[in-house]
Amino acid sequence: MARALEDPGRAELPEKVKVTLALLAKVTRDHGSLTAADVAPVLAAGVTRQGVIEALDVAWAFNVITRLADAFEFEVGPPSSFEAGARMLLGRGYK
Repeated sequence: MARALEDPGRAELPEKVKVTLALLAKVTRDHGSLTAADVAPVLAAGVTRQGVIEALDVAWAFNVITRLADAFEFEVGPPSSFEAGARMLLGRGYK
């Protein structure tokens, strides 16, 4: 996973995933220069138009959450807080 996030182009991933991750990286880092030419390789790799939209929706959500967390100086708690949260969710039927 770390290799895929560091350099998706060199990771052992399906081509569809590589080109989609490249698009999402540009959307995140330089959205102002995004053009149809950036989406073309994703469609050419076989990702559907709906798949592109869904990937962009997920990226949008994570970008907003990250920016809000930064703006509010949110701090990630210790691993024990994640374990407590997981126990609570599992106890309420989330799987």
